[in-house]
Amino acid sequence: MKPIVTLTVNPALDISTAVSSVVPDRKLRCAEPIYEPGGGGINVARAIARLGGRSLALYTAGGHTGNLLQELLDREEVPNRPVPIEAPTRESFMVFEEATGQQYRFGMPGPTLREEEWSRLIDALFTLDPRPEYIVGSGALAPGVPEDFYAGLARVAEKLGARIIVDTSGEALRRAVREPVYLIKPNYRELIDLVGREPRDEGEQESLALSLVRQGCCTVVLLSLGPAGVLLATREGTERLRAPAVPVRSKVGAGDSTVAGVVLSLAQGRPIRDAVLFGLAAGAAAVMTPGSELCRWEDAERLYAKMGFEPL
Repeated sequence: MKPIVTLTVNPALDISTAVSSVVPDRKLRCAEPIYEPGGGGINVARAIARLGGRSLALYTAGGHTGNLLQELLDREEVPNRPVPIEAPTRESFMVFEEATGQQYRFGMPGPTLREEEWSRLIDALFTLDPRPEYIVGSGALAPGVPEDFYAGLARVAEKLGARIIVDTSGEALRRAVREPVYLIKPNYRELIDLVGREPRDEGEQESLALSLVRQGCCTVVLLSLGPAGVLLATREGTERLRAPAVPVRSKVGAGDSTVAGVVLSLAQGRPIRDAVLFGLAAGAAAVMTPGSELCRWEDAERLYAKMGFEPL
């Protein structure tokens, strides 16, 4: 299997709990909290481990929360390498309301990083042995990190001879596609943001996704369409692929699990279409799990096999 590295510039210590109901101006008695590692790239690495693969999670970490983040990754046996920063790693908070089954998610902005701190994260890629052949840059940027961070990461990936997958949004994504990016995974609104207009129908949606490939913005567009599945656009054309129907318990972690399934399959030598199908199976497997739990290997394998393919 080809080496995979996930990179997370703004990770989080995720704390989740439950209350009977969320009401204002009252002290709410919460259930015992659950602590988990969080942040886009870190969750991709965790999902890869759950799918039976291996990757290295590269991330910033500072303070007590950063130490706990590393400890939790070690407990899950996720290979990881923290890059020290001065300020504490951020926390995020999720509350499950038992009366309604609704989730309330609160994300903190994270510490402001100095240039020498976020630069060390990228510099660390050159010290890895073996060098990565797939790099996943995922998640929002921390305060202080320039909006062309992922664009710079794409240039580094090119120097290393690696394929880069970018899963972010806004200006960071717009800057990234000016560089040699292998795969992007925008949602519908992010596609509109990239191309500058809303497609009139499905046919134009396909042509706009394909235009990003033909303009050299990336090699693969994986347009996330929620319950409708994904639109895959490559130089060969476009294809709509549906996720398997499963009971929905929580949508948290589905996107990161999808990316994990795709990059793991690619690293194992699968063609892009098969990789996306396994990614859809992994995302659906995550939907079946409660709270912030990620995909389970046995569920992803079973769902992929039901889609008409041999399990990985």
